[in-house]
Amino acid sequence: MKTRTLLKDKVNIITLGCSKNMVDSEVLSGQLLANDIDVVHESGRKDHNIVIVNTCGFIEKAKEESINTILDQVALKQKGKLDKVYVTGCLSHRYRDDLEKEIPEVDAWFGTMELPLILKQFEADYKSELLGERLLATPSHYAYLKIAEGCNRTCAFCAIPLMRGTHVSKSMDDIVKEAEGLVKRGVKEIMLIAQELTYYGLDLYKKRMLADLMQRLSDVKGLEWIRLHYAYPHKFPLEILDVMRERDNICNYLDMPLQHAANNMLKAMKRQITREEMEELIVAVREKVPGICLRTTLIAGFPGETRDDVEELKLFLQKQRFDRVGIFPYSHEEGTSAYDMIDDVPAAEKETRAQEIMEVQQEISLEKNMEKVGQTFKVIVDKKEAGRYLGRTEFDSVEVDNEVVINSDKKLIVGDFVNVKITKAYDYDIEGEVIP
Repeated sequence: MKTRTLLKDKVNIITLGCSKNMVDSEVLSGQLLANDIDVVHESGRKDHNIVIVNTCGFIEKAKEESINTILDQVALKQKGKLDKVYVTGCLSHRYRDDLEKEIPEVDAWFGTMELPLILKQFEADYKSELLGERLLATPSHYAYLKIAEGCNRTCAFCAIPLMRGTHVSKSMDDIVKEAEGLVKRGVKEIMLIAQELTYYGLDLYKKRMLADLMQRLSDVKGLEWIRLHYAYPHKFPLEILDVMRERDNICNYLDMPLQHAANNMLKAMKRQITREEMEELIVAVREKVPGICLRTTLIAGFPGETRDDVEELKLFLQKQRFDRVGIFPYSHEEGTSAYDMIDDVPAAEKETRAQEIMEVQQEISLEKNMEKVGQTFKVIVDKKEAGRYLGRTEFDSVEVDNEVVINSDKKLIVGDFVNVKITKAYDYDIEGEVIP
């Protein structure tokens, strides 16, 4: 049943998964708008007649969420509340043939690199001149900036190369131009993202160029914070830390997923690094940038992991005292080299181990937050929620890290920076008063 025959189409894009997916949705939105097609992102108004679901296929929970979202939209279509349901993104790329058979009600399926084909469904053309033009799904004061696509690493657990292909860097000129465009639209903070930041430039320039890119981005007027996400520890280019230390608008923050600490696990995961080498790198990072915030992510329950391995990981956290830690229970993914291994840790045990590890980090996080009481930090105001303002220091990225509860007698403007003196500390947040 057609919900509207004379009214103009309106598209709602639903984005699942990581920040890289969000950028893809923003680019798609920009292309649709440039073709005079109304588009919104995750709108609750229900005044649209077409939905595009941008899916995640990284781990089992993400795949379930994507499938459930697709089924929800298909149900709306069957009730006559939608005309079309399209699906794109990683899950669609990876399992398209199976999904077409299982959910035939979807009008079309697209892979991760098929933006022009999506546009053809709307009789629209891909406009290459729209470099960096996108409809931001984030608040206007920050944005993600993707500097590369795909990954050349062969980590045993990771299915990303199956869905995103090999590493392809964007040109430095294009990235800088995109950053300048974002700043003109009011963006004050950009988060550099890629599956592997430190590999940047090897394909285009035959050498690692992240440090050079950071310098050029740092020179963009009006860009107040630049943040680095997803740095691989093997052959880490230490020169990026020199730039970080020298440039005031590059946050003293590094997101470097390590995945484990036990050498037998690192080897099984094909991480190309040992615990001893990771420890040497952490020392070097902290020496080059005193006070840097180090974030890492870990995996619990990888095939063959023992209780001894878990205890070693806990001791590693206690020794290294990372500022931020995230952890995922291992997901047994088809097509990865780990899929040939026996998934011998039960799901409940994976969750138990992850919880135990996070309890260690929770104590460390509280101790580090308590050390901030009495100190004053530059804080960006992110939002007002339940009558109070929430923001972040340079040591915190969006959604994944701590927030600052900001107490102020005066009205604050979202996107502005304020100085906050910390008065209270919690496990994962801090609280303070605005000072002149």
